[in-house]
Amino acid sequence: MRNTDILISGAGIGGTALAYWLRAAGFAVTVVERAPEPRPGGQTVDLRGAGRTVVSRMGLMDRARALAVDQRGFAYVNGSGRITARMPADSFGGEGIISEIEILRGDLARLLYDATLPDTEYLFDDTVTRLDEDDDGVTVTFEKAAPRRFGLVVGADGLHSAVRALAFGPEPDCVRPLNAYTAWFTAAEDLRLDGWMLMYNEPGGLVASARPGRLPGEIKAGLGFRSAPLAYDRRDISAQQDLVARRFAGAGWEVPRLLRAMRAAPDFFLDSMAQVRLDSWSRGRAALVGDAGYCATPLTGLGTSLALVGAYVLAGELASAGGDHRIAFRKYDEVMRPYVDQAQQLPPGGAWGYAPSSAPAIGLRNLSMRAMNHWPMKNVLAAQFAKAGNIALPEYDRLAAAGGGAGDRG
Repeated sequence: MRNTDILISGAGIGGTALAYWLRAAGFAVTVVERAPEPRPGGQTVDLRGAGRTVVSRMGLMDRARALAVDQRGFAYVNGSGRITARMPADSFGGEGIISEIEILRGDLARLLYDATLPDTEYLFDDTVTRLDEDDDGVTVTFEKAAPRRFGLVVGADGLHSAVRALAFGPEPDCVRPLNAYTAWFTAAEDLRLDGWMLMYNEPGGLVASARPGRLPGEIKAGLGFRSAPLAYDRRDISAQQDLVARRFAGAGWEVPRLLRAMRAAPDFFLDSMAQVRLDSWSRGRAALVGDAGYCATPLTGLGTSLALVGAYVLAGELASAGGDHRIAFRKYDEVMRPYVDQAQQLPPGGAWGYAPSSAPAIGLRNLSMRAMNHWPMKNVLAAQFAKAGNIALPEYDRLAAAGGGAGDRG
């Protein structure tokens, strides 16, 4: 089996970006995705730092900008809706909490997916259930499709990666929980956001947020809370919504409206906040990209950059090594490790800063936000936001011809 035949698990941002670059380098690529089609909608993600450079090298930046959501910035509000602290989108050179380019996760993934067609094979509504590796390749067993042989397998399938579980071991051995959970969903509610992402905290470690969507009358809502690890069925949406509703019963601001909208949301998603920490992102003929290998949590704002950069570097190293996975996987780790290590350092306060447990703690956090544009907090936050670009992104000869023209590289 030639290493030019590669299976990617996951058709999200990391998986489609990897498919794009591998096809550009001449590999034969198949992508398997559990969802029945490319996942639409989702929350807003950042295009910043080196991740933005990767999209520019694809020649897709103009199209990404056309899909961007118009947002004025980030603000905390109290129970009556009064803004208590804010950070405009142009803070820190457009690289603050809300970046210059914010795009819905589904829109970015669809943009990348379309760029891989027609030369990439997709197996939707399926997943990997077994990997049998030998000296010549990997026999992959799927939930629905017949078993097939591939030279290499890459897990780009998120925090709960099936490939990682099969090739690296059980999830508890790889994932470090932060004892916090967050639910995201789209709501058709007429909240007066005025272009801002608004966030409300309530004692007990509760967080509610609302931000503009791309379509008129659409908001992207979030309900987060701190908690010890919870056991729940990730496929039982109704039970998850009941769990969230119980946590937020009696909460103020616009939470009652958001809870009602949650029940009708077409894209409700609940998950833990956790980081994936591994000594190596490869095991034999299997490798990991993005959240599957080095999830940094939404608290860092760097997950999209890590996925895009990781996909580009892995494809570039495989192309440079002529498909020799042992050399390529080693170089992939060498290039990415410093970038990942700093990206996984949580911002000041970590989960506590995201979801303070008491009213005085909420007030203290708001005070720190008001100080963010002033010394010394400004320097601390500037260093955090600069992490997205803190990598010397290699130029790979076999990938250089794949991107768009110079006019699409802004």
